[in-house]
Amino acid sequence: MTLAVPFLKRHWQKMIALLFWLVLILAFVLYSSINNLTPLGATRALMNALAELPILVRGSVFIAIYTLRPLIFFPASLLTLAIGALCGPVWGIVFAVIGSNFSATLAYFVGRLLGQDVLQLKGDNALQRYLERMRQNSFETIFVMRLIFLPYDLVNYAAGFLKINYGAFILATILGSLPGTISFVLFGASSGLEGGTPSFDWRILALSVAIFVASLLVSRLVKRREVSSG
Repeated sequence: MTLAVPFLKRHWQKMIALLFWLVLILAFVLYSSINNLTPLGATRALMNALAELPILVRGSVFIAIYTLRPLIFFPASLLTLAIGALCGPVWGIVFAVIGSNFSATLAYFVGRLLGQDVLQLKGDNALQRYLERMRQNSFETIFVMRLIFLPYDLVNYAAGFLKINYGAFILATILGSLPGTISFVLFGASSGLEGGTPSFDWRILALSVAIFVASLLVSRLVKRREVSSG
């Protein structure tokens, strides 16, 4: 109890911010439960609402939603597929890259705000070793984490907690996430609603699968390298 009081005095603003965040997550969960709204259902409803709008409007709405998405841990993969379906392969990739990196930036600075002078690394488990390496070798470690498909939001928040250099973080995120982003956008675009009309393009689907398989192979190679070097 005596230790808790000084902690709360030093970090009461962060505790209030964290409380509001938890309330936001709880409100979203309750709303979804009451209305039987799944993430997939919400994505479909969003796509239907935007299908007839100009492509730049669709993209702007998706970027805004994508940016705020990590606050409620909404699946990024669904939004990436939807962007491809509604905006096509080219604009879809542009909007997805912008939105995903905006969302990474938001999560990074939320983590930095809440974790400043709070997070203490103790113990010697795999997670702690990863977090310590993020501090010591920011770009390479974040880049590898993106390639091996570690949870996107977890990496973003952890990087902020640990005060990873933002420049190294965002550059590694852009480069490391690009293959997966392109693959998901192309998959969505292969059977999408660009222009409001259902379509299917097996060539785009084949390219999406090829990029995804290649990224998985790279991921396995990187994991093996990490195990052998660790």
